[in-house]
Amino acid sequence: MKILTKNPSQTKKAGEFLAKEISKTNFRKSIVLALVGDLGGGKTTFVKGLAKGFGIKEKILSPTFVILKRFKISGSRFQNFYHIDCYRLQKPKEILPLGFKKIVSNPRNVVVIEWAEKLKKILPKKVLKINFKFVGKNIRQIGLQSQ
Repeated sequence: MKILTKNPSQTKKAGEFLAKEISKTNFRKSIVLALVGDLGGGKTTFVKGLAKGFGIKEKILSPTFVILKRFKISGSRFQNFYHIDCYRLQKPKEILPLGFKKIVSNPRNVVVIEWAEKLKKILPKKVLKINFKFVGKNIRQIGLQSQ
C-alpha cells in the first residue's frame, strides 16, 4: 500500500490512522514498525502521528542521541510505545544492551524503529516495513509492506 502526503500534517495523520488500525487488531505478538528513508523524509513526523493515535500526549522528538524512548499507552491492549532511532548506530549489536530483544518480543509493546535498515540482521522476522520517499518538494510517498 502506498500513501502520498503533501505536507507534515498529512504525514502525521497517516501515522495516526495506522495506529488506530493497529489498535483494532488482535495480534499475539509485539508490533514492530521498521521505518526506512532519507533524512528529512517524514519518519519522525509519522511517528508523532502514531503516538497521537495511541493516545500518547507527551511531545515526541527523535531520540537520536538517547537512541530509545518509552511511552506508556493506556486504554489499549498495548502498554508501551517504544521509539527507537538508529541513525547514530554503527553496528546492530550496539542496540542489544538496551534490552532490544526483550522489547521486540513483548506482545504488549509497539516498537517503532527509525533507520531500521541499520538493524536488518537482528530485526524480528515479522515487521511492518514503512518506506519514506521524496517524490516532490513537499510530497512524500509512504509505502507499507508487511514482511
